Amino acid sequence: MLLGGNPLRLFRISERAQRLVGQWRNGAAVGPRRSAQLLARRLASGGAFTPQAPTSGATPGDVTVVVPVRDRPAQLDQLLRALGGLACIVVDDASADAGATKEIAERHGASFIGLSSNVGPAGARNAGLAAVHGPLVAFVDSDCVPAEGWLGPLLGHFDDPLVAAVAPRIVAAAGPARFEVAGASLDRGPRGGPVRPGSRIPFVPSAALLVRADVATGPDLFDAALRGGEDVDLVWRLDEAGWDVRYVPSSTVAHEGPATLKDFLVRRAFYGTTAAPLSRRHGKAVAPVHVSGWSLAVWGLLLARRPVLALAALSASIVLLARRLRGLVRDPVGVATHIAGAGAARSALPALASLTRAWAPAFVLGLAFRRTRRAAALALVVPALHGWAADRQGRGPVRAFAVHVADDVAYGTGVWVGCARERTLVPLVPRIAWRSRVWSARYLHDQLQPVQAVQAVQAVQAVQPVPAKKG
Repeated sequence: MLLGGNPLRLFRISERAQRLVGQWRNGAAVGPRRSAQLLARRLASGGAFTPQAPTSGATPGDVTVVVPVRDRPAQLDQLLRALGGLACIVVDDASADAGATKEIAERHGASFIGLSSNVGPAGARNAGLAAVHGPLVAFVDSDCVPAEGWLGPLLGHFDDPLVAAVAPRIVAAAGPARFEVAGASLDRGPRGGPVRPGSRIPFVPSAALLVRADVATGPDLFDAALRGGEDVDLVWRLDEAGWDVRYVPSSTVAHEGPATLKDFLVRRAFYGTTAAPLSRRHGKAVAPVHVSGWSLAVWGLLLARRPVLALAALSASIVLLARRLRGLVRDPVGVATHIAGAGAARSALPALASLTRAWAPAFVLGLAFRRTRRAAALALVVPALHGWAADRQGRGPVRAFAVHVADDVAYGTGVWVGCARERTLVPLVPRIAWRSRVWSARYLHDQLQPVQAVQAVQAVQAVQPVPAKKG
């Protein structure tokens, strides 16, 4: 058995597959055998392995950079200077001085597309994509500056024919806006992996994103109706269509955040308003937290100072899962304890942080009442202090706490405003599951889509990308 993946899965593999997995752990290549390729596909797409891409058939010459811009001439000039040597298309989204944007683009040898009316970042990117003729397109916002060699770690992943998009890590640009570093609104962290809803990396921002130019099934890639959250929508639609999206933090792009704390909080509130429109398209994937009902019961009983009942609930979840694992693993109780017990402990803080982010306005209101004051304070303080301890960046706990709470309240306020506009509560309701998935060999075989498997092998052998759709 192989326990891993993102989200966590239990893979049942043969003895020969175990030997292959051991070789891959030591850096061996997958090789040309079909059986090995299908096993690698299953483990890589399931998130049990993060593929490394040291070499690539793609080159920077295969990449066209599309830059949507509105009223940022100085930042655009800085970005195009950093992108020197790459084919670029600048899409002006109805700037106040479009002539200045055109002059800067032409001075750097970039193509220029001027839009007569403001269509938003999604529409501007679509307009740029329509003019791309190469196999890969890099969407880079005008307030970003890629690090030297940023494309190298990304290109090799497109040797995998089922990878639709690869995202670098977005880091805060050096400057006085230290709250942007604290908020880390676009930074997905130092650990790479697959990107899909409900996983450790549920989305990646489109501030910098490298995409196959032919993944769009229609004239548009992004949903132009979304003025925000279009990047989340794109990644989730690619996942639903059977593509893989990967996050590669070894490639970095610096992002220039808001100049003031007020601007930062306004932007965070705007991000919050995008949750409700996304819920219309993707349902419960937008839930503030995905959590096991058993874990929730254990946490609730501990907070209620009922440790014996909490232990009983945890034991019950282990026993039920062990019964389902019987016949699949040699030590069902041990595996069930690792999944249910360790999972309840590991997911407590992330779940609380996610819930607090959406419900922060209610928790702030709860501080005004004696009966709810302690619980509300814990919900606000614990995630803030945990974030400070994990990434201090030279900041004191008081400043880190204040910025974190302000961030949560701003984002949560945006979520509530968006829910009121869309008349939905989906972004506020936790998604609770009482039954853990057991990923048996038969289940995995059924999940491995036949069309994808055949296309993957044929494409690897032919060394050319092919469209991947659910079959």
